[in-house]
Formats: sequence, C-alpha cells, structure tokens
Amino acid sequence: MGHHLRVADLPTRAETVIVGAGIVGVSASYHLTDLGVTDVLVIDQGPLFATGGSTSHAPGIVFQTSGSRTMCRLAQDSVALYGSLEPDGERLWYGVGGLELATTVERVEELKRRQGFARAWGLDGTEMLSPAECAERSPLLDPSTVLGGLWIPTDGAGKGVKIVEALARTAQAAGVRFEGGVTVTGFDASGGRIRSVRTAQGTIECERVLLCAGIWGPTIGAMAGVPIPLVAVQHQLVWTDPVPGLSGLDWVEQPVVRHQDMSMYFRQREDHFGVGNYRHEPIVTPQRDIRAPGGPMQPSLMPFTPEDFDPCEAETLRMFPALAGTTRPTDPGRTLNGMFSFTPDGGSIVGESATTRGVWVCEAVWVTHAAGMARQAAEWMVSGEPSYDLAEADANRFYPFQTTAPYVIERGKQQYREVYDILHPRQQPSRPRDLRLTPFHERHVELGGRFVTGAGWERPQWFEANRDEAGGATHEWSRRTGWAAREWSPIEGGEHLAVRARAGLFDLTPYVKIRVQGPDALAFLERICANRIDRPIGSVVYTAMLTPRGGIRCDLTVTRHADDVFMVVTGGGSGMHDLAWLRAQARDGEDVRIFDSSSRSFVLGLFGPRARDILAAATTDDVSHAAFPYMTGRELEIGEVPVFAQRISYVGELGWEIYGPFDMGARVWDLLWDAGRAHGLIAAGLGAFDSLRLEKGYRLWGQDIHTEYDPLSAGLGFAVKWDKDFQGKGALERIREDGPVKRLVPMTLDDPRAVVMGKEPIWHGDRIVSYVTSANYGYSIGRGIVYGYLPAAIAVEGTPVEVEYFGARHAATVAADPLFDPKGERLKA
Repeated sequence: MGHHLRVADLPTRAETVIVGAGIVGVSASYHLTDLGVTDVLVIDQGPLFATGGSTSHAPGIVFQTSGSRTMCRLAQDSVALYGSLEPDGERLWYGVGGLELATTVERVEELKRRQGFARAWGLDGTEMLSPAECAERSPLLDPSTVLGGLWIPTDGAGKGVKIVEALARTAQAAGVRFEGGVTVTGFDASGGRIRSVRTAQGTIECERVLLCAGIWGPTIGAMAGVPIPLVAVQHQLVWTDPVPGLSGLDWVEQPVVRHQDMSMYFRQREDHFGVGNYRHEPIVTPQRDIRAPGGPMQPSLMPFTPEDFDPCEAETLRMFPALAGTTRPTDPGRTLNGMFSFTPDGGSIVGESATTRGVWVCEAVWVTHAAGMARQAAEWMVSGEPSYDLAEADANRFYPFQTTAPYVIERGKQQYREVYDILHPRQQPSRPRDLRLTPFHERHVELGGRFVTGAGWERPQWFEANRDEAGGATHEWSRRTGWAAREWSPIEGGEHLAVRARAGLFDLTPYVKIRVQGPDALAFLERICANRIDRPIGSVVYTAMLTPRGGIRCDLTVTRHADDVFMVVTGGGSGMHDLAWLRAQARDGEDVRIFDSSSRSFVLGLFGPRARDILAAATTDDVSHAAFPYMTGRELEIGEVPVFAQRISYVGELGWEIYGPFDMGARVWDLLWDAGRAHGLIAAGLGAFDSLRLEKGYRLWGQDIHTEYDPLSAGLGFAVKWDKDFQGKGALERIREDGPVKRLVPMTLDDPRAVVMGKEPIWHGDRIVSYVTSANYGYSIGRGIVYGYLPAAIAVEGTPVEVEYFGARHAATVAADPLFDPKGERLKA
C-alpha cells in the first residue's frame, strides 16, 4: 500500500487525523470504523506500512502477565484481535505459549506471585513448571540451568507489520485514508481547540487529531503544545544464524521465552532464534538525533554495540547450548539496537490534552498492548469514556516537573533498567529525590523519618523516633517475615495503635487543593457531583464525581468557603488527573474558574481521641463539638498563624485537617507539637495512615474505586443524593433497580499472623471470584485485612473465601463493613 505521495493527493480535510501509521495508529483507525467513525485520515512520514518506527523492528512477542489489571486485559484484547486476522488465509498470530524462567529462588517466588496476577486478571491455564517440564516446552533449553518456570499458554508472537497491513486493509475498506511520506510541521489551534494539521505537503483541516507518533511523540506533541514525556531507549535484538535442528519450522512453533534474571528474552523464528537484551545500561537517543525516514537504516534503529551483547551472549550459550556459533551472525542486518518508548512511571500516555481540546494522544504503547489500548482510545474519543479505567495511562496525570527533560530521561532510563526486575510494591526510586519538600521536612528528618516519594514529595512512611511504640515482640504482627516484611517496619503498627489510643500528627501537604469559584461554580459542582453541594458555608461534603456510565471518576471532598467559592481536596497521586477532568467538564459559556492552589498551603492532619485537647491547647478558638461539628470547616488562629481547619478524618478518629500558609507551616507544627507533649502526641507516617483507613473501611481511589466501579457496588450509596440531577444518575438508577452484580466488602484473614499485599486472587470454593483491591494489617483488630468485589450472592458476612498468596491459599472470612467503630462514634465525639 506504500506509494510516493504528490501534494495534490493529500486531502485538505478529515474529521479525524491520526499521526502515525504504526500498529497503534492503524489499530485506532480500525477501531474508529468499528465505532462508526470513518472520516479518518492516517498520515506518516515514512513509507506505508513499514514506516521506520518501533513496530517495524519489534520482535512481535507478547507476554500478557502484568501486575497491572488494566495492562494485562489490554494485552488479552490485543491477542484476541491479532488472532482473528487471517488475510488471504495467512496466519499472523501464533499463540505458541510463553515461558518465564527462574534461575534464582527469588525469581521462583516472583513467578508464583505473577501466576497470582494472571489468575486474578483472567488469564487461564497458567502452570508452574519443573526444569524438565520447561525443557519439554522449549526443546533447546538446558534444564540444568533453571529452577523452574511459569507457563502462559496464550502468549505468543505476531507479525507486526503484517498485522498493521491487515488492520489497515479493513479500515480502508470502511473509508479510512492512509498516506505515507507526509511530514507534520505544526498544528493550528485557536480558542483552545485544534483546527488543522500542517504538513510539508499541505494543511488538513480537522475536528480532532490523534497522536500515535511513537518515539517521535515528544517532538510532535511539542508542536501542538502537548507534553509527551517519553524517552527513546535502545534495546538490543540479535537474529542468529540458522540453528541446527530448527530447519523446516514455521515462522514460530516454539514458545516465546523470558529469562528475567538476566533481562533477556528468546524466540524461535523459522530456522533461527531471536535474542533480546535489556541487560546493558540504557542508551538514550535524544529527539534531535532520531533520523527521518529515507536513509540506509530505519530511523528507529541505531548501530549495534557488540560490547553490550557480550554478557547476554555468554548467558544465551549457557542456557541454549545449541545456539553455539550462531549468536554473531554474518549478516550485520541481523544485529540491531532498536528504540522503544519509556515514560517516567512506565505507563502509556493516553487521552485528550487538558490544554488543547481535540488533541488526543496514544503514545508509549508497545505491540503487546497496541490493539487493546487503541480500542480504549477510540472509545474515549467517540463515547466520552473508555470501557477500562485508564488512570495509570492518563495523559494528564503528570505534574509539570514530571515532563521536564532531566526528569523524563532519568526516570525513563530507570524504567528501562527495571523492565524485568523483581519490584516490591513499596520499592522507591533512588533518583531523582528531594524534588518537593514540605515545610515539615526538617522535623521529619529529626524524628528519623523513613521517606518514600509520591508526586515528587518526600513523605515519611514511619518514624524511627516511634520505635518504642512497636512493643517489641509482644504482638503477632511485629514478627512479619518474607515479602511482606520488606520496606516495612513494626513501627507502622506502633504508630497505628498510638493514633487510636492518643493522637498522631500527619503531614498531608501533598493533598491537591483545587479552587472552584465564580457565579456558576455551584451549578457546575452540583452537575458533576453525586452528593449535594448546596449546603451552608463551612460545610464539608464527601462526594464522588461520576462518568456518564456511573463510574467513579473522582473521589474527594468539597468545602464551601463562600456562596461561589469552593475548595476541592483530592490526593496527590490523582491531583493532576482530577484537575484536568474538572476543567474538561466546564461547558462553553459557564462562568467558573478552576485552578490549583496547592503550592500556597500546607496541610496537617491532627487525628486521635486526644486531638481536641491538643488543638484546644494551641488555639484560643472554641473547638468543642458544639462549636465545631463534624464535617464542617472554619478559620482558626494557631499562635500567630491564621489557618482553615475542617473536621474530617481519613483515619477514622476525631480530628481535623489544618490548612495554612506554606511559609508558616513549621511554626504550626511546633505549636501543635508542644501542645501535644502532655497528651502523648506522635508524628505518624503513611504506613499507619493506610492501615488506619483500611480498618475503618475508607476507600482508596485507584485501588478500591475507579471508573469501572460505581458508588452502589463500592458501598458509597450514602454519598449519593437521588433528589437532584448529576452526571451518571441515569446509569446509577439502573444499577440501583437491578442491584449491583458485585459488592466491595472487607475480608479478614483467619490466621492472625497472615498478611498479604494486594492484587491477589480471591477464591470461593474451586473458582476465582475476584481480586484484592487493598490489603494491610488491622493492628487494632489483630487480623490481616483485604478488600475485594465479590459476587453479590456471596458478599455476605460470614462467607468463607481464600486469598492466594505466592501460590498458597489463606483462609479468610467476609466481615461486616467497616471493621472498626462501625457507628462512627469516635469520629463524631
């Protein structure tokens, strides 16, 4: 389908222009036609369809298992589509199975954990294999070199460029146009909306554009004023010379293999092998050095660096001795350094720009997820929301500092290094650090804070100063071992119990504080919030903001400061995502201003049964229950510092969130600290914050709730006001009428010493019925806690279930929600 384009051939208008004709862009065009959108033009600077991007050199292997439920399902969707393509009877997808090998005891345990992911996310038929069984599946493997493996029967390999051609043929038959040799030079946007795409061959008017430019994404995005924080990193792939014993084999017959302990993969292709190597230090190619198409070498390829392949070659010959003499092929075209996209957090970049309406992005997506992710992007463009929750891929999730070149390069390189590493869920990046420090950082350091980073903020997980609170070895939970003991301290349990018994001071400054104000602010918020916002000044409202299908898009609080001034408070991790979504909800002509005021203020949480005594000692204002009721906020003076306090607590205890000027934060800390000495006040970290909230049954957005779950299924129906109109109400009414199919419930592990980490499969009898959304230990109740969505029929107190953890099943029991202080008496004391 490739051809040389004359300027006269280029259409001057299309409803949708897709930039990039690799597997992502073409998949998106295919899915758009399936959704009824056919006025689509796909352009690429290279020839169609071996355009010179990453698709053109990708090995085509697909390993579906992932710790991310979303990404695993996208891989399954991609495999399903690839397997359905047989143009002119030609097979393009080979589901030969995937074999993940272990050469260390740690990797064997990791594979058990990964099998748990696969089971939790619906990947059927996985098996843990012995060394001999591994060699049965992969005949050239020396079984003495491995300890075992994980078998995924539906993994495999596809012919990348031919898949693109097949998808393009179908899309073209539906009306999509494809043009190669078209170089984008800019975009025209006025009034905050895309108007046209400028190319070296002419201007194309359009209503929307979808950027699927792969490794060129940052350059193309910059032309549209849209940051696309990815970096092109080189990875090695060697296609060996013919291997004895493989002659006569099909394009691929043997399983695709991963040797993650050495960051390598292997695949058979006809009579030879492909050997992939991530073991070398990352080699970054700056945007300015990525070549245009037309040269002797594909733009996404760079000269092979043989010295980087040396350790990989030695390991290959140790494990696959039959490859001896073939791993330095005589044809230099069989050895390559190919570029792939890496982002700061390893996620894809998908969605509509928050700054320029009509500019959509689907970037940093590999062949593994391409068809599935393109489907979600197409649904989002056409229907207003995707079927899956895409928060982890949301193009607007990044803070400005996370799109700067030094940050993107440093984090992208680390994502490359860790691509096959065993990563603990609490593992922290080593750099860059100390980017954002709260006013209390020095106090935290003095107290021996063990820091983690979130949204760039340095945050204490626990404080060594509280070691005496852990109670030595007198508690079952203080003797935690293994995986669950990593990056953990019994001090977390001590802090938890101290807050329940006395009081804790939490640094909540990373909360994102969004001001919504203007004549139409109230009407705007009433429309997008499920709870009632029109309440007296000083009211604090907990609410969800829903998608049209009733999914929970945001979970936050709204405080009314004046008739037309509101403060929306959300978590630091979801802050930019929530801010962008809020702005996108404003209608043309609506007089409402929405801006982030986070950098102006600190936030402290003072929580615990003695919180009122401590606050009363630090202020002359009346903070009695009568003067300061639950779920209200007002101004106070703490010493010389004017603050705004709101009586709400995410840990389930009496307490206040205290907001004040950032530059006076340390003064407030010191005054509260001095006032708290007589009452046993401690500084408490994020570890206790999470275990306290889980014990109280508070949901965490992104884990327990997101756009795929509604308030009724999540047990949040109390925060829905049915006597008003709000987005998603119609969908929610239908769910109410039919009853939720699944319900979010707590389960406690029967063994008081047991603890799991989250994302594990939940069994009922002989079948997997759900997965763990959140997990921690309930230090006040003496049991490990998990939450998960169970089928409504078994989401009943007393139902026995099992939670699979590293291949072993732990007995658990559905419990009443919440597990601690069910009447909320402590909160409202």
